[in-house]
Amino acid sequence: MAAYLYDRLVTEDEYRQRIRRHRPSSLLPLIAAAAACYGSPEHPQPWLKSPSMKYTPWALADAARVCLAYGTEYQRSEATERDLLEILTAYSSLKEPTLHGTDEPTIRLRDFMMRLGSEQGAWQAPEFNSLARTAALYLHTPFPEHRQPRCMVPGWDTELFGCPLPDYVGTAQLLWGCALFNAGRFDPAVFDGPDGEKFNQAISRETVASVIERHFATDVASVKAAERQTMENLGRVAGGKAAQLRRFTYNPLLGRPAVTGFGPGLLCPSPQLVWRKATPAGIYHTGREHFGSGFLRETGYLFEEYVGRQLRLIPEAEVIGEITYRVRRDERLSVDWIVVLDDLVLLVEVKSMMPTENARLGLEEGVAETDGKLARAYRQVNTTSAQIDERNPAFARIPADRPRQALIVTLEPFPIANANLPHVDLPVPDIPTTVVGAQEIERLVTLTDITPSSLLLERAADPQRSTWALNECLTGHEGGRNPVLDQGWASYPWATARLPSVPERFKGDEPEYNGAVSTSTNPS
Repeated sequence: MAAYLYDRLVTEDEYRQRIRRHRPSSLLPLIAAAAACYGSPEHPQPWLKSPSMKYTPWALADAARVCLAYGTEYQRSEATERDLLEILTAYSSLKEPTLHGTDEPTIRLRDFMMRLGSEQGAWQAPEFNSLARTAALYLHTPFPEHRQPRCMVPGWDTELFGCPLPDYVGTAQLLWGCALFNAGRFDPAVFDGPDGEKFNQAISRETVASVIERHFATDVASVKAAERQTMENLGRVAGGKAAQLRRFTYNPLLGRPAVTGFGPGLLCPSPQLVWRKATPAGIYHTGREHFGSGFLRETGYLFEEYVGRQLRLIPEAEVIGEITYRVRRDERLSVDWIVVLDDLVLLVEVKSMMPTENARLGLEEGVAETDGKLARAYRQVNTTSAQIDERNPAFARIPADRPRQALIVTLEPFPIANANLPHVDLPVPDIPTTVVGAQEIERLVTLTDITPSSLLLERAADPQRSTWALNECLTGHEGGRNPVLDQGWASYPWATARLPSVPERFKGDEPEYNGAVSTSTNPS
């Protein structure tokens, strides 16, 4: 029945007013409990088993945002489970900003798909890969010998986080695990319970308290202030006046996912946002705020090396680093990596880039920004491929007698980057070229039932599948463990065991959902 509560499009104002009927002190705990229940990492996309499939993590996170940013306690009613279901149904019926506009159909589809991918894609990233990648990238990948770090000198992580990086990630895991287990709540009093010593042996209570206060905790006033700033920024974007675009902008809970003022300890309205703070994307933004643009540049250097580490996992592959070559008097550089296989030569260009706010809004400016960032990578692929064809002596090791493809690897996925939809001044690739995220490379190199080259060749030969995200083509194939990620995961405090159980007396009241809530953050 709930699926038909709104048999029409819902405006942003109607949706917001539906949330504002209820006191945040009543509604927010319901949202947190539902997000914890349908956010267990032990089951893929657990929200699919929620009532009418409305309890999506992105809808719950947005409802929490609106509740905090626009809600009030004054003359408002208590929220019930039925109210939350109606709110989530309203969210799923929100009017799409431009899909029914006057632009060309392919442009409207492109913009719609950019928003849809940005809204939902990040929530479907696997927790283990995303968290393990943090240590694999920032701790275990050596800094390039020809680069001199200015930010990432010894002790940079302690300066940034107030503790070593493994303890920072471990704190996020602890906060996340306890929130999942306890209807979205984290109470520091767990350290006083029977399992408190186990917690303290992994990460000290003082470290956990300090890191949470410094990086995770916020209050209602701060969320409201961040929301005002976000809306002011949106108003300055060309085409950003549409009220329906709000939900695609920055959610303040991304930066500070644990809220004070809603009972003992902290309430995490969206526990998934807790662990996302400890992924490379979260570290990227935290580092930028502290060190400035130099941190982003050095992340790029590390990411190039990290992708090389992954490529070397391909059996019987020859992985060749960036080649310096000359064209007349000019000295130039090839793509970052060239992988020589028996049946394929793979050109790999690495970019530590992520979708911008404009890209998430799906406006023309965001399309231009995205294509502008990718354009250099496409040109680099084309020029490198041309040098191989022309038999430039610097590329003598690279065979010219076999198929050639290219991968452009980005730190975070770019939705619909490979789709046959309108672009803005993006070069036409001379060879089959695919934009992939780090996770797709991590899966590709560990395939066991098919070789990476066979999969890529089959995909390129299919006119339809060649426009899909590589992840879609990987689905259904078997893969082995990724030792680079395993090494990253092993550096964390909770690598060898499940998080200790939260004592019964610290458990909150949980709604009667069909599904178990677990504290496990260990995929094995």
